[in-house]
Amino acid sequence: MDKPFNSLEQHFQLPHVREVDALRPFEWLRMGWNDMRENLGASLAYGVLLAAIGYAILSYAATTPYLFTAAISGFLLIGPVAAAGLYEISRRHERGEPVSLAGSVRGLWRHADGMAYFGAFLAITLIGWERMSAILFALFYGGSLSEVGNFFRDVFLSGNHLSFVAAYMLIGGVLAAVVFSLSAIAIPMMMDRDTDAITAAMTSLRAVGVNLGAMAVWAALIVVLVAAGFATMMIGMTILLPLLGHATWHAYRDMVR
Repeated sequence: MDKPFNSLEQHFQLPHVREVDALRPFEWLRMGWNDMRENLGASLAYGVLLAAIGYAILSYAATTPYLFTAAISGFLLIGPVAAAGLYEISRRHERGEPVSLAGSVRGLWRHADGMAYFGAFLAITLIGWERMSAILFALFYGGSLSEVGNFFRDVFLSGNHLSFVAAYMLIGGVLAAVVFSLSAIAIPMMMDRDTDAITAAMTSLRAVGVNLGAMAVWAALIVVLVAAGFATMMIGMTILLPLLGHATWHAYRDMVR
């Protein structure tokens, strides 16, 4: 894998990516927790805002199973952009600069162009996934769509719709892997180095390729923590989302030199 990635690095003039230990993501969480604790007001403000938006989206989709499942996975897809303000808090804290909610918003504005391009990519991906989700429901699941709670029990857990579940998980998993690889550290890099969206995405792809073990652990931790947030009706997200946002900043700083 080194040769293709070396060619990629030369073509896009990518920064050096450092290889880290597979268990390093737990250290990112520890450092993210410290950032959140030391900048509690601004961090929790983002957590409350993002959790409220997530709750509103899930409430809207609650009566339509395909929209609800797409919304849950979509929450993960748009997470890198949604947490941009938290990266700015960590960046300022690392440099010893004053940290505030207003200051982090001003930091976002300075990088608005690059984030707009990346946000458009994630939005198009989310819309595409919602359409694919609807098509999969129509093709594989012929029954009437019950309420969300009964749907997960009757379809995903019953074992009677294995072809639908397999297709849904396969397509969703491939899409999630591609988006994760391109966005894992892209937004923090754009905010730190004023680089363009393509270079940031290619650096993120290289970082994932060089650190497959660590990034697999990191992806699993994100899924588990976000699932815990959903399980608490988004209340836990007020803490878990800032934690993940700050930790993502440290993942970027750890791997990209």
